Amino acid sequence: MASSEFFIEAIAFLLTLAVLFYLVGDNFLFRAAIYIFIGASAGYVTVLLLQEVFAPQKIIPIISGSGGGIALAILVLLLFAKAFPPLSKLGTPSLAFMVGVGAAIAIGGAVTGTLFPQTSAAINAFEGISLFEGEGGRLLEAILMLLVTISTLVYFQFSARRGDDGKYRRNPITRVLAFFGKIFIAITFGVLFAGVFSAALTAFIERVDSIINFIIKLRELF
Repeated sequence: MASSEFFIEAIAFLLTLAVLFYLVGDNFLFRAAIYIFIGASAGYVTVLLLQEVFAPQKIIPIISGSGGGIALAILVLLLFAKAFPPLSKLGTPSLAFMVGVGAAIAIGGAVTGTLFPQTSAAINAFEGISLFEGEGGRLLEAILMLLVTISTLVYFQFSARRGDDGKYRRNPITRVLAFFGKIFIAITFGVLFAGVFSAALTAFIERVDSIINFIIKLRELF
């Protein structure tokens, strides 16, 4: 085994044991491993932002004299003013611009990347279905997909009318669809949780296997 490879595996072995020591309670070894992980992650993200975002989007446009780069640099400088209470109001336009652009991107991505494709898929599921050709199963599948899409969207519809007693109530159809939407959302969250748990269990098994393999290699060396 190469010395560099052995050194890396030894560090991974020690850090894995440090994290597993959390099973006996919060302790110094676990906190040290977490601090190393957070520090390494923060350093990696910082370098990545400098190389992929800050330099190409801020430094290079300013050096090249681009008007857009200069405007962005001004917004960035104004945003740093939020760190100083007497000058915090100067950073409000930059913060508003950042929040507005972020919200627009998130909403646009949700609509064009999720809502429209899902609606289109639910509609296209009925395309080419013929009951005379024994495609009843496809029809049921298409109806179920349409029901899931509509009921899930209706669940997030919160408008209601005020009744004679002064209370707000949805109409019966909306309540029924929202009930089914709640069920489908719960099923979705359950599947997602199962996927996360499965991934975590796979990672745990891989770490335990790496510990066993490293111990075997140590025995072979000594």
